Amino acid sequence: MKTFKSKIAVALMAAGLSFGAAAANLNLAYDADPVSMDPHEQLSGGTLQLSHMTFDPLIRFTQSMEFEPRLATSWERVDNNTMRFKLREGVKFHSGNTFSADDVVWTFKRLKSSADFKGIFTPIVDIKKVDANTVDVITDGTYPLIENVMTYVFPMDSKFYTGQTADGKDKAELKKNGSTFASTNISGTGAFKVVSREQGVKVEFERFADYWDKDSEGNVDHITLRPIKEDATRVAALLSGDVDMIAPVSPNDYQRIKSNDKLDLVTMPGTRVITFQLNQKVAEPLRDARVRQAIVYAVNNEGIAEKIMKGAATPAGQQSPVGYAGYNESLTPRYDLKKAQQLMKDAGYENGFSITMIAPNNRYVNDEKVAQAVAAMLAKIKIKVDLQTMPKAQYWPEFDKCEAGMLMIGWHPDTEDSANFTEFLTMTRNADTGKGQYNCGHYSNAEVDKLVEAANTETDLEKRSTMLKKVEELLYNDAAFVPLYWQDPSWAAKKNVDIKPIVNGMDFPYLGDLVIK
Repeated sequence: MKTFKSKIAVALMAAGLSFGAAAANLNLAYDADPVSMDPHEQLSGGTLQLSHMTFDPLIRFTQSMEFEPRLATSWERVDNNTMRFKLREGVKFHSGNTFSADDVVWTFKRLKSSADFKGIFTPIVDIKKVDANTVDVITDGTYPLIENVMTYVFPMDSKFYTGQTADGKDKAELKKNGSTFASTNISGTGAFKVVSREQGVKVEFERFADYWDKDSEGNVDHITLRPIKEDATRVAALLSGDVDMIAPVSPNDYQRIKSNDKLDLVTMPGTRVITFQLNQKVAEPLRDARVRQAIVYAVNNEGIAEKIMKGAATPAGQQSPVGYAGYNESLTPRYDLKKAQQLMKDAGYENGFSITMIAPNNRYVNDEKVAQAVAAMLAKIKIKVDLQTMPKAQYWPEFDKCEAGMLMIGWHPDTEDSANFTEFLTMTRNADTGKGQYNCGHYSNAEVDKLVEAANTETDLEKRSTMLKKVEELLYNDAAFVPLYWQDPSWAAKKNVDIKPIVNGMDFPYLGDLVIK
């Protein structure tokens, strides 16, 4: 990311002009709006996109996946169990309160109580205040990914979120899918303040006048975020000029955008894996590994990537993409319909069975079409699928119930590391630690759990990689889930909206740094 003002900006300042003179408005269309304003309520792409607009992390990743200081200016290891972070001074929250170490400590304690986030923070025992602008991060033994985890600490305004509402409710209350003070009120340190929100209609943001990052070249003063679920409608809004930027872009529309000389299309290799979980708790046949294997063999994910995703995805045989510590090159996609049919017969289900399936219809690119394709493929091994798709806002509460036989979920690793996939999607569910929080397949393998725990304390990267590759092998052989593909993130914008420097493979555009020419 750029961290210094351009020559043009410096010239403007020398002439006595401020950035406000060149301020711009952005009309932005995503496939859905955030389900809540609470940054700890749901661990999802939408929540993290919002957090990067309205809050700031201690550290963030650059496009090249290097660590970049944000609210932490520097950090160093004190001993095997401690890393010390120096905090940025003079930072203001939207409320006017001053940011300090107290806010980091308060935020950490709240994160540890979040059903969704506490799994990420299991290795972090405590965050202690050293002084007003210094904190120590204490780990349970040597943990190799402290910096990675700190990219998910978005300090909240502890004074703003402390106390009671007019009707006597705790302002710090954290509740999934509930109406709380934090779900409708924000005070962060980020570039933008939320000024109004109509769920499912639009969210209005204004640039925070006291934003600390004066070196940012960003000149966007106002953002209107409109959720447009349908891919074609979203593209049409961009082509007509009703919006300035959209995400995601359906692969079906790539060529339309590329052929328009007034628009830019930006895509990147993806690390978000799209999968179906196989719920052993509600569908008895799925408790048999042969049935799970049959389902995996029956799903032609290479065909899905080619025909439905139009090549904007890479077929997956495992969780970890190329370049990750756990990527195991021997674990390839395995479509084989005859083998799938034989496995069903061996398991005593030659005549098939019925199963329920749920999927979102506006969370992932072509999610509904992919779900329909998978259902049709399973019909060939006589599994009758009752498919229900729904908008993202309704999908996640339904997913959390873990009541369907098959459930679609995509996952981008929060720590940019293989272990994170397993920690949330396939480790044994544990409400106390948060491990397996999104494991609605109820898959449980003690060896997998043990290997991941060991990997998270191993600083020898070669040994750690060997452990995580073994995890992928165990999950593959057990058919713990149905791997589909890694989805490429995509964005499109008008030529004068310079999105290339501010987007990244994590799909968290740094809109505070966006320049509209």
